[in-house]
Amino acid sequence: MENNLILPALILVPFIAGFVCWLVDKLDQHLPRWIALIGMLVTLGLTLALWQSGQFHYELGARVPTWSAEFNLPWIQTLGINIHLAIDGLSLLMVGLTALLGVLAVGCSWGEIQKNVGFFHLNLLWSLGGVIGVFLAVDLFLFFFFWEMMLVPIYFLIALWGHRGADGKSRVYAATKFFLYTQIAGLIMLIGILGLVVYGYMMTGSIGFDYNYLLAVANTLDQQAPAVAYAFMICMFIGFAVKLPVFPLHGWLPDAHAQAPTAGSVDLAGILIKTAAYGLLRFVIPFFPAASAQFADIAIIFGLIGIFYGAWCAYQQTDMKRLLAYTSISHMGFVLLAIYAGNILTYQGLMIMMLAHGLSSAALFIMSGQVYERLHTRDLRLMGGLRGQLQYLPFFLMFFVAALVGIPGLGNFIGEFLILMGSFNKYPAFTIIAAVSLVFAGLYGLILIHKALFGEPNPEQKQHYVQPLKDLNLRELVILMVCLIGLVWLGLYPQTFLDVSHSSMQWLANSYSPVQPVVDLTQQAATQLSNVEIQ
Repeated sequence: MENNLILPALILVPFIAGFVCWLVDKLDQHLPRWIALIGMLVTLGLTLALWQSGQFHYELGARVPTWSAEFNLPWIQTLGINIHLAIDGLSLLMVGLTALLGVLAVGCSWGEIQKNVGFFHLNLLWSLGGVIGVFLAVDLFLFFFFWEMMLVPIYFLIALWGHRGADGKSRVYAATKFFLYTQIAGLIMLIGILGLVVYGYMMTGSIGFDYNYLLAVANTLDQQAPAVAYAFMICMFIGFAVKLPVFPLHGWLPDAHAQAPTAGSVDLAGILIKTAAYGLLRFVIPFFPAASAQFADIAIIFGLIGIFYGAWCAYQQTDMKRLLAYTSISHMGFVLLAIYAGNILTYQGLMIMMLAHGLSSAALFIMSGQVYERLHTRDLRLMGGLRGQLQYLPFFLMFFVAALVGIPGLGNFIGEFLILMGSFNKYPAFTIIAAVSLVFAGLYGLILIHKALFGEPNPEQKQHYVQPLKDLNLRELVILMVCLIGLVWLGLYPQTFLDVSHSSMQWLANSYSPVQPVVDLTQQAATQLSNVEIQ
């Protein structure tokens, strides 16, 4: 397969555009915004080009994923490290979601960010470029490089442009907490990766970080040294679980969301936590199928606790952004149920759910920024009566809350339905408990709508109602309409996306279910490590 130059371009375009934004900051304050918008639109266009040209098919009995496009360039050859990028249906949809939400993040920060505009867009676009790198890298050294690199720009986004939380905590506190949590988790994950590399060297005499090579090493360990494989699997699981986040490793998320600027919240909720679900699907499940099956009950129980804990905490919040942050913790419990139930139905449901949750949560965080811009508060106790004051904003808020809680006809419902249907056969009790939690989702959704839109304006906020409140302008309407159309499309015709992801998910389901026979690792390693030149 020839090198596909679109793959490195997907990473380089946001990096270059962000750097140019920073360079031209002093010339004109609006110039960085336009450069960032064009950069993300180009990235989205490249993703659509890959979608059109890609062949997404599944080879029966394949030991390794079937990539629709690859880019392989030697990098640190003595350590077996290459700039190896590849894409299949799973990573294509995740990159597409990242590019689309990147465009929306630039759009929603257009009026909000007024200081250091160029440096803001540098950090925003570099974080997006890092996320795309995570989705494309199939050399685990390169994957870890992007995994750690994307944390630094998000730290600056929260620390420099964040808000003071309703509880008085500073944005620097929230940024530091986020950075420490994710950095420590990343180092634990690195132990698992390096452990695989060392074991691969002990078995074959060759050092390598390539996906297919380490897949063979991990599968062999999974059968011949299950205790070692279980330990490495736990290391990698913790690395991804903090980012997801899984209860009780979720402590960074509410503070980070509450203090982040709107674009930062879109980045965190819509994209960043999806990298963790992607990591579990791409690395943990196929690398350690037997260890993962052994760990499945524990992971699903943590997920179920998270579903109810997140819903209960959301119900108790008075800050709009903290409420939405806890809903993300609740929804990610379904992700664990889907991943460890491990069949094609739950994996396809998970794909739709990740896309739909990305759109609906991003739209709601954008709307919380729009409400704050008009009322100068995110405290639900100080809101009320918006329905009678505005024409468009109440409709969109009600629509996206309905989407988030899983109303039929929209994408979230399709994802949750497929996950529950696919997991019932293997885990009936867990599935029924997860289904009951949907009642709680409706509860916090109704609380949010009731406190924000209905009743009378709070007396303490009357000064903001003296003049007629500004309704949504054209830019804000376009941003929200993109999310609305996406959710309706996912809800009414999900087959568009299911067809693209089917081959990847079928391979994952097959690699998780049966125990693969032990491969000739020496021969496998020699094949993989000799293939480092440009193909």
